[in-house]
Amino acid sequence: MAPQGLAEPVPPPHDESVTSLYEHAGGDDALHRLEEIFYAKALADPVLREVFPRREPHHVDHLTWFTAESFGGPDRFTQELGFAHIINVHRGLRITDEQRDRFVQVYLESLDEADLPDDELFRTAVRSHVEFGSRVAQQNSLAETDQELHPLREVPHWDW
Repeated sequence: MAPQGLAEPVPPPHDESVTSLYEHAGGDDALHRLEEIFYAKALADPVLREVFPRREPHHVDHLTWFTAESFGGPDRFTQELGFAHIINVHRGLRITDEQRDRFVQVYLESLDEADLPDDELFRTAVRSHVEFGSRVAQQNSLAETDQELHPLREVPHWDW
């Protein structure tokens, strides 16, 4: 217990008692709500419209599976699609810096609209996940050869 007047210390990330980002976010339902809100905003956004030109029937589910797996939830993305799927989806999109920055901004705005936790540790973890993922997607979108692809070949596992 912390001394009176001081907050309890936050357990270190490797502590088994710490819930996963997936659990903290609210599981599949919360992440699906987040991805639905984000996707609707991306489809309507003038900067992102070139990257998200039309609604794809399973895109929200795939985004949810990817985020859930990254945050410590079920490995549906890997089992159902595999990481090569996400590489292929981004190849040739030629994502600009402006689009990458806007993607991050819209995603983080969507957290509030989806009513996900707003504690600083969670938001920092999500921001770092989205920043990293958007850089990987951008690199893969610009790659002319397989050697130019980002070396990541599996869903990254994000933690606190």
